[in-house]
Amino acid sequence: MAETVIQTRGLVKRYGDFTAVDGLDLEVRAGEVFGLLGPNGAGKTTTILMLLGLTEPTEGSIRVLGHDPVREPIAVKRITGYLPDNVGFYDELTGRQNLFYTAELNGIARREAAPEIDRLLGRVGLAHAADTRVGAYSRGMRQRLGVADVLLKKPRVVIMDEPTLGLDPEGARAFLQLIRELADEGMTVLLSSHLLHQVQAVCDRVAIFVKGQMIACGPVEELAEQALSGEPLRLEVEFSPCPPELLAELERLDGVESVRRLEEGEHPGGPAPAGGVVRLELVCRKELRPEVSRLAAAHGAAVMHLSQVGRSLDDIYRRYFAEGGEGDGGSSKGAA
Repeated sequence: MAETVIQTRGLVKRYGDFTAVDGLDLEVRAGEVFGLLGPNGAGKTTTILMLLGLTEPTEGSIRVLGHDPVREPIAVKRITGYLPDNVGFYDELTGRQNLFYTAELNGIARREAAPEIDRLLGRVGLAHAADTRVGAYSRGMRQRLGVADVLLKKPRVVIMDEPTLGLDPEGARAFLQLIRELADEGMTVLLSSHLLHQVQAVCDRVAIFVKGQMIACGPVEELAEQALSGEPLRLEVEFSPCPPELLAELERLDGVESVRRLEEGEHPGGPAPAGGVVRLELVCRKELRPEVSRLAAAHGAAVMHLSQVGRSLDDIYRRYFAEGGEGDGGSSKGAA
């Protein structure tokens, strides 16, 4: 088991009669990208502020690499980098000058900072704009400069709050790739977002927040089993060719409830297949992908595509959000 980097127990934050975070038990492990997923107002940012020692919890405990943010806020800030949703820089200074200013604030000598700043600017794709005033940067460039700014003090954990908000699709994709690379190099990243597809693309584990409560936590695959257990599986498969005998055997296969040929315009996984390719939807009571592939081979049919659908983070989130939103028994602590 990897080292626990962030741990909370019974964490509560109230503002008067309003409970922003309610009984949060959370563990984030070294080297993982951990996603906090939920709509605006779910308690994600409040949780981050408590982790950083920027607001005190009403109840419960927090440890960030063994340090208590309430009693040891400076120690936590030394080992933690924070990237808010809107990074603040001095617009009249260049990207390089802003990073030198950060280095000075962190007590890093200029001769030590200079080569590291050059390396980081290259790492985040801003070497070409190092000496351009930040006021001329796009939002995506500012976010990448924010990553360089965070990494300059060599933190052990980086916390990002809605880091891709406002970025165009290509900018968001590049930013997520950078996050994944940081984790692959051993950095621990806690990522807060309401963008399901981005969380699914980059996170090792996900915690789903609804109304201040963490109602589920785990890898996306496990969340699907928890949230959608009892529901039939849907498989989309493309065969070339698809002889009638194969179709008949699929319909008789143990665990198959129905087989339906997808007509033109019914291809959520992509464009309609080319001539000679048949796409089917199988509704199953259990996992049957190996059996489907075996039957195809036995009938000389090539499997052009085979995937399970309806098990995305979007489907999982809708189920959990509906249950948590109705207050019908969603767990207040989740399973970290």
